Amino acid sequence: MPLFQGLSAFPITPADASGRVDTHALARLLARIQAAGADSIGLLGSTGGYAFLSRDERRRAVDAAMAAVGGKIPVIVGVGALRTDEALALAEDAKAAGADGLLLAPVSYTPLFEDEVYEHFVVVAKAGDLPLCIYNNPGTTKFTFSNALIARLAKVAHVDAVKMPLPADGDFGAELSALRGTTPPTFSIGYSGDWGAAAALLAGGDAWYSVVAGLLPAEALALTRAAQAGNAAEVERLDSAFQPLWSLFKEFGSFRVMYVIADLIGLCKVSPPRPILPLNEAARARVESALDHLAASANVAASRRV
Repeated sequence: MPLFQGLSAFPITPADASGRVDTHALARLLARIQAAGADSIGLLGSTGGYAFLSRDERRRAVDAAMAAVGGKIPVIVGVGALRTDEALALAEDAKAAGADGLLLAPVSYTPLFEDEVYEHFVVVAKAGDLPLCIYNNPGTTKFTFSNALIARLAKVAHVDAVKMPLPADGDFGAELSALRGTTPPTFSIGYSGDWGAAAALLAGGDAWYSVVAGLLPAEALALTRAAQAGNAAEVERLDSAFQPLWSLFKEFGSFRVMYVIADLIGLCKVSPPRPILPLNEAARARVESALDHLAASANVAASRRV
């Protein structure tokens, strides 16, 4: 399967209060994703808290990932940084460690112009010399890629994909048609925003860049495969099981919720990087209830197959 296709799972990056990555805990999370059969791992994406980590810690995370699952599942590494030279160095680090691909967001304190973003991507793509996915994440970066800029970047060597936010009007078909009309046939168009992923895949999206798959890869993979098969009834059933969790993602931000899930399912007990605060006990109870709902739905489906 091409690199930017199917289910790409984005785990948290367990770290202590000083930003020191717990490489053993990270390896456990990645092994779980690989064992579930996800199509790729999105390491050091927004869910991975890349912006909170130093270059040295990001390099340690990549090295640990490649030692744990390298060659068993493709690893796509986020290399976003404020400065172009920093992003370039991170891309070189990822390549040296054996990463399979790169994910680049245009992070900036000062609002960027399109030409600035274009030149930033050209430099990093050349330095990384790996398949690269455009990270269109306006909620975090405050920069929105126009279709024209995506089409322009799709002509740059190594820029092979885009990770899109959910369209405001929910019209995946129109957006996919517009983007595919101006990009090469091999250019991959995938989506993030877990609560809209099923609809994006059913509409013909190439990939789901999934937060929840970073900790619940088997459940996310079942939803992915049903959507890829065009099984709308099964997609509706599976997506409804996730609804309480999607609601919490929207209310608190998936980043905070993922740290609670990691603790509740016994994978690791770490806090998000400050200034992000852990969710309170009332919110944690709601996350636990959402996980129970998901598990109960899976058990009901299993019993029907017996």
